[in-house]
Amino acid sequence: MVMSFRVSDLQMLLGFVGRSKSGLKHELVTRALQLVQFDCSPELFKKIKELYETRYAKKSAEPGPQAPRPLDPLALHSMPRTPLSGPTVDYPVLYGKYLNGLGRLPTKTLKPEVRLVKLPFFNMLDELLKPTELVPQSAEKLQESPCIFALTPRQVEMIRNSRELQPGVKAVQVVLRICYSDTSCPQEDQYPPNIAVKVNHSYCSVPGYYPSNKPGVEPKRPCRPINLTHLMYLSSATNRITVTWGNYGKSYSVALYLVRQLTSSDLLQRLKTIGVKHPELCKALVKEKLRLDPDSEIATTGVRVSLICPLVKMRLSVPCRAETCAHLQCFDAVFYLQMNEKKPTWMCPVCDKPAAYDQLIIDGLLSKILSECEGADEIEFLAEGSWRPIRAEKEPSCSPQGPILVLGTSDANGLAPASSTPGIGSGLSGPGSAGSGAGAAGSLENGKTGADVVDLTLDSSSSSEDEDEDEDDDEDEDEGPRPKRRCPFQKGLVPAC
Repeated sequence: MVMSFRVSDLQMLLGFVGRSKSGLKHELVTRALQLVQFDCSPELFKKIKELYETRYAKKSAEPGPQAPRPLDPLALHSMPRTPLSGPTVDYPVLYGKYLNGLGRLPTKTLKPEVRLVKLPFFNMLDELLKPTELVPQSAEKLQESPCIFALTPRQVEMIRNSRELQPGVKAVQVVLRICYSDTSCPQEDQYPPNIAVKVNHSYCSVPGYYPSNKPGVEPKRPCRPINLTHLMYLSSATNRITVTWGNYGKSYSVALYLVRQLTSSDLLQRLKTIGVKHPELCKALVKEKLRLDPDSEIATTGVRVSLICPLVKMRLSVPCRAETCAHLQCFDAVFYLQMNEKKPTWMCPVCDKPAAYDQLIIDGLLSKILSECEGADEIEFLAEGSWRPIRAEKEPSCSPQGPILVLGTSDANGLAPASSTPGIGSGLSGPGSAGSGAGAAGSLENGKTGADVVDLTLDSSSSSEDEDEDEDDDEDEDEGPRPKRRCPFQKGLVPAC
């Protein structure tokens, strides 16, 4: 009906709702169609019918051409497209945003207040379709929602002239995003059950599920923007997108964007340009962390920071952390961005709290320390803001000489007799004796009994000898006390052990 109005009818309609009536006809048509699609109240619809019937009432009573039928919404796509709100906006007005139920007026299904979170790896260039709710058309579980739109020549040129991220994948893309129809906060991408996306005559691949190794845990699905570019007509021809989805009670919204996909190298370069924190500011933060708290009974004089990345266990190259984190420990920005490019989680590997890209900073002080301290893997920040390296302590080397056990007596001269056994007599060197037995001589004075030396590193007996000794012990219990035998380090006899 609106498309059949003359300029005077359009001006009356716009004046009825308090909109501007100035401009060319196609500008008036654009404003009127926006009213129909976005703010079609019962009063507005009644006014449109009134203007339409008034215009064709006389013609219908007279012989001649009959009143034209209202245009099919599909035909609106072939109309010339103009900016949505004046010459400053350069993306097209999609006259036929009838995502649900083609050929009918939409019943307030558009949800402009639904917002999607910004994705660091996607730089939005144009908004082709605002978040629009998927409304079921029947009681069936499997629903289909079509959408028709066309690209402007400028957008087609941008896609064709963009670089290739990989063979067949352009940097400038048309992507489809789906989320919950929740207006309380920006929504993350969330696919409905049984989702399938068909672009023109071909189905588009949708990310599958991550396999789960834990029993009883459902596999998770990475919900990301769906790239439609390779299946679209890169011309002025219209493109038809059909979203198939499962209706199980939850409400979803879809949106179309023209984006430029970035790589982890692009984000790292941007972070190095605008995200470096000055060393003096980092030093002030260290002082703040170590400042004496009068209410605390424990005084912190220093805090240790590792120079090893907790993600890959390698030395840091670009020390990075989120400004919202309370710790001084950093992780490597290179590996953090690469991991989130493959599987976006944006969680700090140190404290396991959200660390979004917009909150990341490069620690200028730790970057300077890494260039100056090459021989240590850990440092300690002191209360005054200075630092000192923590060197790894070397483990003491094991001496080939084993522990020494001192037993028995020595000869009459007060010195332990020399022995061919290593570690005994004059060949002994260790904490139990000094040199050629001088330590033992110092403890043997006035003919007092001294000590015999036994090297515990030598095998005292074999397994067969142990068995023989066990048998001897059994016999000794029957025969009585064991007879005395000569000790190899003493001239007299001593009781057997």
